[in-house]
Amino acid sequence: MPMDPDAQALLTMMAERGAPVHELTPSAAREQQRLRTSWANGTPERITEVGDRTVPGSDGPIGIRVYRPRATDDALPVLAFFHGGGWVTCDLDSHEVLCRALANRGDCVVVSVDYPLAPEHPFPAGLEACWSVVTWLSENASELGADSRRIAVGGDSAGGNLAAVVALRARDAGLRLALQLLIYPSTDYRLDTPPDEQTASEYGLTLDGLRFYYGHYLTDPADVLNPEVSPFRAPDLTGSAPAYVVSCELDPLRPEIEGYAARLVEAGVPVTSRRYLGQIHGFVRATAVIKDSWVALDEMGHALRAAFAHPALNAARSETFA
Repeated sequence: MPMDPDAQALLTMMAERGAPVHELTPSAAREQQRLRTSWANGTPERITEVGDRTVPGSDGPIGIRVYRPRATDDALPVLAFFHGGGWVTCDLDSHEVLCRALANRGDCVVVSVDYPLAPEHPFPAGLEACWSVVTWLSENASELGADSRRIAVGGDSAGGNLAAVVALRARDAGLRLALQLLIYPSTDYRLDTPPDEQTASEYGLTLDGLRFYYGHYLTDPADVLNPEVSPFRAPDLTGSAPAYVVSCELDPLRPEIEGYAARLVEAGVPVTSRRYLGQIHGFVRATAVIKDSWVALDEMGHALRAAFAHPALNAARSETFA
């Protein structure tokens, strides 16, 4: 179907107010992303409590931002959230609106992870930080008023990549997760077999942009085949956490995103795969511009609540809808 008019408006604003990311240095790309956040993300929702702290990691303390949706003496479930930005840009502030919305709609504590960025900290530094936070939560969630028995992981774009990999690590470590919330995740380094070039050139996320992000994230060319970079290439997805997978009709990553969801289903993993028609990569954070972003956030919140409240139901559910 045609591009959503709100999405087209976002792309027009991006073209008028910035340069293609591949023409920038990492520091300039980060500054451009900060400016974009100020006009595209809108006003954060009210929430009961927000606070920053650190947790221990293998390479030193890791910053996190903790969102509590309501005051309660009960231990709430917890979502460890990894922000997108191609492993190079974005931060805790860029995803403030999204994390508050997920905490409120999912009725859960959201722990947003300030993982180290490339190129200063290439793969696997960011992944190791995200894994450290999840393992810390599995033993210490009560410090945050959260329930260590009900942990989900999630992220958008590059953060969705990290969430998918962390979910596989959790499976191998015997750590049961309630859900992996994969918001248009990068799942396969496909630049040797790139997605449709017309789609990639017209709808925001370009092939040059993908090369920029992967080029800064990876230092060893052999890592393109590493399942911890490209979880699509993992030989076996059996036993991974139940998944809620978001894709966009006009996203050049859609084939690999929906392909990964299909592989999860084939492996017996409970999956809900949601394609947003007329939408583009990155639309969920543009809450000030794209009305569909709020629809998506409502649906993700519902998925989180269902996963936390009825984990047994996940074992028998697999559906795809647009």
